[in-house]
Amino acid sequence: MKHKLLVLGVMTLTLLLVFQATFAQQKRTLTGTVVDETGAPLAGATVKVKGTTVATTTDETGAFTLEVAASAQTLEATYIGYGLKDAPIVGNQVNIQLQPDTEQDLDEVVVIGYGTARKKDLTGAMVTIQEKNFNKGIMTSPDQLIQGKTPGVMVLNNTGQPGGAATVRIRGNSSIRASNNPLFVLDGVPMSGNSPLPEGRGGFSSDRGNPLTYLNPTDIASMDILKDASATAIYGSRGANGVVIITTKKGKAGTPVISLGAAAGISSMREYPDVLSASEFREALNYYTPNEVANADFGGNEDAFRGITRDAVTQNYYGDVSGGTEHGRYRLSGGYLNQNGIILGSQLKKYTGNFTGNFRFLENKRLGLDFSLFVTQLDNRYAPINATVGSEGNVISQALQWNPTLPLRDEQGNLTFVSTTTRNPLTSIEAFKDLATTNTMVVNVSPYYKITDDLEYRFTYSAMRQTGNREGVYRAGLIDPSAVNNEQAFISNNGETNLQMTHTLSYNKQLNEDWNINALVGYEYLNYDYKNNISFGGGFRYLGLDYFDYLQYSPVATREISSYRSPTNQLQSMFARGGFNYLDRYLFTATVRRDGSTKFGSNNKYAMFPSFAVAWNLAEEEFLKSSPIFTQLKVRLGWGKTGNQEFPSGASLNRLVFSNQSISQANYGNDDLRWETSTTFNAGIDFAILKNRLYGSVDYFDKRTTDALFEQTLAQPAPAGRIWVNLDGEIVNRGVEIALTGTLVRNDNWTWDLTGNATFLKNSVSGLVGYYETGALRGQGFSGVLGQRMVNGQPLNVWYLAQYEGIDPETGMSMYRGLDGSVSSANDPAVNKFYASSPNPTTLLGISSTVNYKKITLTANMNGAMGHYLFNNTAATALGLTNLSARNIGSAFFDTSVRESTSNSAAPSTRFLEKGDYLKLANLTLSYTVGDIGKTFKNFNVSLTGQNLFIITKYSGFDPEVNTDGSSNGIPSLGIEYLPYPPSRNILLGVNFAL
Repeated sequence: MKHKLLVLGVMTLTLLLVFQATFAQQKRTLTGTVVDETGAPLAGATVKVKGTTVATTTDETGAFTLEVAASAQTLEATYIGYGLKDAPIVGNQVNIQLQPDTEQDLDEVVVIGYGTARKKDLTGAMVTIQEKNFNKGIMTSPDQLIQGKTPGVMVLNNTGQPGGAATVRIRGNSSIRASNNPLFVLDGVPMSGNSPLPEGRGGFSSDRGNPLTYLNPTDIASMDILKDASATAIYGSRGANGVVIITTKKGKAGTPVISLGAAAGISSMREYPDVLSASEFREALNYYTPNEVANADFGGNEDAFRGITRDAVTQNYYGDVSGGTEHGRYRLSGGYLNQNGIILGSQLKKYTGNFTGNFRFLENKRLGLDFSLFVTQLDNRYAPINATVGSEGNVISQALQWNPTLPLRDEQGNLTFVSTTTRNPLTSIEAFKDLATTNTMVVNVSPYYKITDDLEYRFTYSAMRQTGNREGVYRAGLIDPSAVNNEQAFISNNGETNLQMTHTLSYNKQLNEDWNINALVGYEYLNYDYKNNISFGGGFRYLGLDYFDYLQYSPVATREISSYRSPTNQLQSMFARGGFNYLDRYLFTATVRRDGSTKFGSNNKYAMFPSFAVAWNLAEEEFLKSSPIFTQLKVRLGWGKTGNQEFPSGASLNRLVFSNQSISQANYGNDDLRWETSTTFNAGIDFAILKNRLYGSVDYFDKRTTDALFEQTLAQPAPAGRIWVNLDGEIVNRGVEIALTGTLVRNDNWTWDLTGNATFLKNSVSGLVGYYETGALRGQGFSGVLGQRMVNGQPLNVWYLAQYEGIDPETGMSMYRGLDGSVSSANDPAVNKFYASSPNPTTLLGISSTVNYKKITLTANMNGAMGHYLFNNTAATALGLTNLSARNIGSAFFDTSVRESTSNSAAPSTRFLEKGDYLKLANLTLSYTVGDIGKTFKNFNVSLTGQNLFIITKYSGFDPEVNTDGSSNGIPSLGIEYLPYPPSRNILLGVNFAL
């Protein structure tokens, strides 16, 4: 018996050894790397055994490990933007170098609403921008990464304040009162678009910040821009202004890899404002006000603007670790940014953390879980730059107007005091302490189950929590010594919680060689909850402490308190999308979404948003397959409806205001309030010629917006109050978009790619009853002045101003054209007004170029806009001759050929309306790939980046890329410059490497 057992054991062991040996002969492990044309590793490249589904992806160092059959002969490597390459398997080490492909792989998977699709299956107008094509430099928010990168998208940095607000428009403005901002979606989670930064008060900074600043641009892998209704209709009531889908980086399978990066730089004024120097000021005094020279010339030589600015240091550090297996991948990242502003006292500190995990469970790996967590804290310190200040101005106007013969400090180093209205800008910087801390957390949990290989159910639950705390101190005694006992402070808090639950069922099937179909159905529920409060106290005397730390010390009579909570804001939706691809030639996509929102009247809470699109891949037809010219040619047609509900919650309801133990009705309900709707037709063509050396696209679109949402005052004899209504009329945006990319040089050592895009836009309004005004123009003599209108036959926000006709040589006063055609200084500019020009650009431009020579890469990005006019409100009210003799003036006003009177007050006229055309070198980056250093540092890279290096423009203000908030009664404005935080020129040196 024992003998039999021994024999059986030996036989069993022998069989196991045989199976093991056989298995070892059938399988083997390959390692290798995938690099680009310069030798830099490509993280996330796909490597698979040709003709099989055995595949993996490269890690941060470009390395991969793959277990293959012993019979495997060839590997296939692909990466977005690079051509597919076959590599023969020789030995167990396979290193692969890819070359850029002028035509991106049509089998590439891109992100669309609630899913993905093959690029060749797309029928709508969308653009994908990968990380390698992002703008470089000091980037505080994702929208800066894509400025100038794609046609139809305008990105304006409204201010130079670190982390400051931006204006983003896709295919122009289309709404009178509701928001024109696109919908941003983070890894499937729609953002609310609200900034957590509380508002200040008085002369404190009026910038509300960028709601996307909480994201670390280094965590972003790609951004997909959906532009036409056939692409955005899946988002229904929120897709009217386009959709930007942000996809963040995920973990890569393989051994853990640590990636680190650091950058440091200097920011400075690109150009100082053109005001009179001390010597020029003395000349102006002698010319215009000779009798006041003795009282106005203090003998000094001061440049006040240089006095309030500095060369500001920026530090940026970043690191991540990622790894895992094909069944469980992870990525953990962190970042720290310390950006000092060029205005003294301004600063942004940003702390970010991100964790993502992608896991698969069960033996068949059909159960999966995607998880992500974003946490951010922003610490801001603001300079007192407010757009709504009165005659006292802010530090920008105070520095511009400072008498250049008067030192900012006396011989003892004390700040010079002039008066309570002519303020020393350095005193203002000391008098205001404005601190804000905002925290953002976004968590996204998304389990899914693959019912079959083609059918998948996914549930997504996400929560976003944002809080903002702002504390301000005003040292009134520094500005006005008589107010030393009446100094002020406030504390303001915001809180927002957004919840999302989404169920989707998706089906993607290659039925046979000819047919591929895809379908999606889903249900979504969203809830937004916002509230804020503010406490204020005055009557303090400086005790060496910040007043906001002991508001209770203030006299009761000075205290103010207010709080607010938004009415219910919920959205529930059902949506579906279906499409097919026949022979890779004929494509069809249809979507429909039914949205229900608490914002609308009880009679119109629900609405349907459909879309249809078709495409024809002519390059797959037999008559073009052998064409020596075209390698890609696709024609697209699309139509769809989208909505806009970006206006205050509770707009359709009766709303009350509680104040000082009294209650008043601020808003009257409207049960018939309905959705603002945009209908878009899009026709496009995608092409590649000359063996893919040149490729691009051309799109034409026609977008018509109706039922514009508007808040209007009730006409008498109705009770006082306001009501939301839908306006008659139509807003039309038409345009042509062109994108073109070409490879000018490609050989063993050199590559040179050039990309350009252009958009030609036309905007008009028709069918409105009456007109609506906005565009607040501010400053001395401009109280209550509005300079823009929404009116029939004109573009949105058309300028409505007096027509300036020069200086009257006899009186030295401005002459204006009268409604009767006469030209005289007697014509009242407040009465004689004309429709002038539009602040909406008619042309948008973007140019990018990359040159590679071995391990050296030079990248340049330019952007521009043309065909629009800006109102230089700064020149109109802060730099005119009426400043003399006490304050400085702009150099343009010192013109001895025209004897203008010093009593010639400014008026809202075309004198200060200037062409906003510009072309800006946004960033220029020179990088060198050192490669591996020893056995520790891998892919060591050094880069030098310059931002905002120069600009070509005739605009005389700080920068034509500006948009000071001039909204009135909630109607947005565009194209006003008034005492903004100036833009900076940045030089940044960076290194990054992996361990």
